[in-house]
Amino acid sequence: MAATDLNTVRSTIEKRLKTELANAPIIPIIFSNEEFTPLGTDSYVQCLVSFGSGEITSQGDQTNANTLVVGLLTLNVFTEQGIGSGSNFTICKRIRDLYNRVTVTDVIFDAVVGPEILAQPPEGKFVTQMRITFETYEEL
Repeated sequence: MAATDLNTVRSTIEKRLKTELANAPIIPIIFSNEEFTPLGTDSYVQCLVSFGSGEITSQGDQTNANTLVVGLLTLNVFTEQGIGSGSNFTICKRIRDLYNRVTVTDVIFDAVVGPEILAQPPEGKFVTQMRITFETYEEL
């Protein structure tokens, strides 16, 4: 079997978020390496997928081994500042329900960490962050 296509894993993660946040109320999403200019008081979510080190989880040669590929999904939720945390936490709840301890297309999500309030938000924004580790196995 071939090595895992990391773009397929990334796409699986992002597709869930796109589908959920396309429902009312619609919330724009910023993905890695995309230009985005926030509009005034609009809410939006920044989605960052990164991959860490892997580890061999079974003994075997190069053609008969399993490798655990691990990653981190970081989600920054931006809402209007000065109106409380309710609207921000409502968005976070929608996102937590998508990823909290579920398996989707061979991507295994761990428990969600957060939302944690960021201390240095951009001017005019209230920002929380959630982090979710995930893993997938590849058979070589």
